[in-house]
Amino acid sequence: MKIIVSSILFILAVIHLLPVVGVLGSDSLTKLYGISLSDSNTEILLRHRAVLFAIIGLFLLLSVFKSEYQPIAICIGLISVASFLLLTWSIEGLNSEISRVAKVDWVALVLLIVAGVINILI
Repeated sequence: MKIIVSSILFILAVIHLLPVVGVLGSDSLTKLYGISLSDSNTEILLRHRAVLFAIIGLFLLLSVFKSEYQPIAICIGLISVASFLLLTWSIEGLNSEISRVAKVDWVALVLLIVAGVINILI
């Protein structure tokens, strides 16, 4: 069962590390989110978001190899994914790229719940 949790956390680490490319600048952010950046302030916020995703992704990856970190990694993942899904639910008119991110996060949420339940049971 521990291998299942570790495998799920590895998948979640990859999901969280993919948007890190956004730290490279506005072109990467436009490709990721399908938005045009109208000012440098928005670019700074989104690039910082990429750094935060790197931190979450690296911690999820660390928890694959250090099982004592898995409960907190699952909690951090749940907070990250659930907060994004709540925000997307509260706003209308999402573009196709953001909708795609939300779909991936729904899958991530299910995986996190499965990992959490297994982690509790073992």
